[in-house]
Amino acid sequence: MDAQEESIHERPVSRKKKSKRHREDLDGAGGEEYPMDIWLLLASYIRPEDIVNFSLICKNAWTVTCTAAFWTRLYRRHYTLDASLPLRLRPESMEKLRCLRACVIRSLYHMYEPFAARISKNPAIPESTPSTLKNSKCLLFWYRKIVGNRQEPMWEFNFKFKKQSPRLKSKCVGGLQPPVQYQDVHTNPDHDCCLLQVTTLNFIFIPIVMGMIFTLFTINVSTDMRHHRVRLVFQDTPVHGGRKLRSEQGVQVILDPVHSVRLFDWWHPQYPFSLRA
Repeated sequence: MDAQEESIHERPVSRKKKSKRHREDLDGAGGEEYPMDIWLLLASYIRPEDIVNFSLICKNAWTVTCTAAFWTRLYRRHYTLDASLPLRLRPESMEKLRCLRACVIRSLYHMYEPFAARISKNPAIPESTPSTLKNSKCLLFWYRKIVGNRQEPMWEFNFKFKKQSPRLKSKCVGGLQPPVQYQDVHTNPDHDCCLLQVTTLNFIFIPIVMGMIFTLFTINVSTDMRHHRVRLVFQDTPVHGGRKLRSEQGVQVILDPVHSVRLFDWWHPQYPFSLRA
């Protein structure tokens, strides 16, 4: 009887110690930390569209996606001899560390079928107004003459924009920066840039809009009812808070008649990426 009473009194104490020990284990490491080589090996089996999810597993997995070895292996895995690539995206040029990540992403839109299919499925600009370009800065503007199958040539007007960065960034994304030794790998002069390409049937004089803020884009039917009419408005300062524009404010560019309107992000195969890449 005395032995049973002692065991009864000791049982709550042992349970308290066990629960305390369990709580300390939870507050401790909370998992196993694997070496970087394991994550680099696992990364060899990750599809390009799953890279973001893979990098969110843990910090070591994210660090692996910052390395030059990761992007080089990804490029070699999907490269084929019959791939039609620009000179900068060919194997002999991919040995450069500078802009390696951006160049591999661009090459995937040439070689990797799921990414190429995304481009072919994108709707035309007349069906989806590019509201994402609002308050973007016009970095560059140029035009060229196109001689095609038509009897008369057409004119191609190109506007290169720098998209406005979001004001509020999450602490998780904003606090992570690639390791110093891989800064060149993640360098991308065309980050957040895109190209608005408008092809017209006639030459149209365009005022100087470089350095101005793009605030309004409208597209409707041309006066001949067979083409489109594009209206672009540029301001000196961004427009926030749903504030409406007056007709006399800013610089207005009207392109009419318009044959086609296209929007290319920096990774698009038809985007003329920077020579500094």
